[in-house]
Amino acid sequence: MNSRILLSPPFILAFGFLGLIIVGSILLMLPICNPTNISWLEAAFTATSAVTVTGLAVVDTASFTRLGQVVIAILIQLGGLGFMTFAVLAFFSLQRRLNMTSQIIAREALAETSFGDIISTAKSVIGIALSVEIVGMILLTLSFSPHMPWGEALYHGFFYTISAFNNAGFALSSDSLTPYVGNQQINLIITALIIIGGLGFLVIKDMLEHRSWHKISVNTKLVLSATVIINLIAFALFWLLERHNPATLGNLNLIDQATAAWFQAITPRTAGFNTIAIDQLTDASTLLTMFLMFVGGGSLSTASGIKLGTFAVLILTTFSFLRQRDHVTVFERSIPERQVRKSLALVSITLMLIFLSVFILSVIEARHPLEDVLFEVVSALSTVGLSRGLTGNLSDAGEAIIMFMMFAGRVGPLTLAYLIAMPKSTRIRYPETNVLIG
Repeated sequence: MNSRILLSPPFILAFGFLGLIIVGSILLMLPICNPTNISWLEAAFTATSAVTVTGLAVVDTASFTRLGQVVIAILIQLGGLGFMTFAVLAFFSLQRRLNMTSQIIAREALAETSFGDIISTAKSVIGIALSVEIVGMILLTLSFSPHMPWGEALYHGFFYTISAFNNAGFALSSDSLTPYVGNQQINLIITALIIIGGLGFLVIKDMLEHRSWHKISVNTKLVLSATVIINLIAFALFWLLERHNPATLGNLNLIDQATAAWFQAITPRTAGFNTIAIDQLTDASTLLTMFLMFVGGGSLSTASGIKLGTFAVLILTTFSFLRQRDHVTVFERSIPERQVRKSLALVSITLMLIFLSVFILSVIEARHPLEDVLFEVVSALSTVGLSRGLTGNLSDAGEAIIMFMMFAGRVGPLTLAYLIAMPKSTRIRYPETNVLIG
């Protein structure tokens, strides 16, 4: 294979995640991690789900030994913070200075345009993550302690903090967090970890450094504004749509309804926990959940989806076109045309992946409803982990497709496209022509 391709950032990023998955699969097959003799495919599926911080499972996490669960937590942490973040720190420790190839790889992983900011960003990722997780673990341990012995509470605090902050959605019981549907403390801590992890490290770093709305970057303003708007609208819609559904919110008191509606509004972007039965949601709530999974969180975050920035650019581009403006603007700044094209390309590739996967699964898993197939595919590609019960009933071929979608969602649809067709710049320019649209 061409050395240029082998050294390309997408290739190294993709195979870095693949290496983690292979190592994780081997570890999860060991008897000390897995007493139930799961198959290689089941171990690989679990490792893929952990590294891609998805949370879909064909084997109950509770069936693994304590060591096996710790291995899953480590895979979640490595996958969530990003393989290349750790690689950058390793490079820095070994040679104190990144060579040009290493810098390009790190820049691709950390979404940095300045080589000088790469090391600073990598350190900030680790520092912010560990600080938030330590606080989250302490708070969750205190919250779980009334319900179980202190040792178990500490372990639950550790596991759920990593799973929530990294937007993974892995739970220590088959019913996720449904036993705590009315526990406001646990619900608020978990959703706070999900939101912080989903904002993006550059956004958090910018907020910590400037601490003023007027000083923070346009990207930070855009992500914060979009997060607040989408979360509040989703919260109101879930409460409105499910308040009379006896299988979800209908039998809860007013406070518990609000708590469950808030949790369900936050978790699809892109954590995968649930406190109510996902397969009992109304059709409207199911569609809303798929939309939230599709959008996801902020760039350079533990969340996936097309990302908030991409979604916001698409909305702003549409608004600009309808108003017949020459430029796409936000907060009195123009968005470069290249960013607009990148957003359109990412959404197009994502939609094509969803269509192809749903089509193939509809053929080989014809016994399952189309709604369940579509939900599972969007959940996998967006690395959410919410499920309507389809994943555990898939054939081996179906599991392989879902595994590919989880991997593609974590690596990134656009990066995956770069892998398939390495872009080449050209100076050739052709005459313009008109193509009928709409």
